[in-house]
Amino acid sequence: MAEAATWDALAAEATVLGLELLGGMQKGEGTLLLYGPDPARFWRVLQASPEAHAPDPIDRWSARVLTALARDLGGTALFPFGTPRQPFMTWATGTGACHVSPVGLLVHRTQGLNVSFRGAIRVPRRIVLPAPGPSPCVGCPAPCTTACPVLALTSDGYDLPACHAWLDDPRNDCMARGCAVRRACPASPPRPDAQAAHHMAAFHPC
Repeated sequence: MAEAATWDALAAEATVLGLELLGGMQKGEGTLLLYGPDPARFWRVLQASPEAHAPDPIDRWSARVLTALARDLGGTALFPFGTPRQPFMTWATGTGACHVSPVGLLVHRTQGLNVSFRGAIRVPRRIVLPAPGPSPCVGCPAPCTTACPVLALTSDGYDLPACHAWLDDPRNDCMARGCAVRRACPASPPRPDAQAAHHMAAFHPC
């Protein structure tokens, strides 16, 4: 598949693995491909994997799966964790598939404010990329700007102490279901509560 891989074929292969091909950009004579969790499949695939009950299961799973995929494509896997630090935010906006939302978070046309990256693969050849679509924020009434119960994340910036204080409040449902701002985005597909809780626990350890 490596030499004949098209965008559609790569996207289909990513889905089988529990990933979504979120965007791509030309880098010199090569192509950089960005991968994130498939909202419908990722958590189920992870829970059935050898990494499910290991420390840092998501990073371990990502390293194994994307390293193997990169090898099949004749490319190199790059990750948003470990060292050296990679410029995933710059890459994400550079693909044209991600945009800056009214609350300053990245937003993606199919993943909304829940967009995240498990890794990237740099392949040493040019792949024809689909034209990037418009931001899902165009025409949106921006419920994200008022969704936070303590207004920690708005168009004016991010009040991190207020966010953490709210997560300590027993009235919050963000720890169990995920950030209310991200959930408010009409473009954000639903994901399992267990997945959201895992990420929130990493962000705000009890």
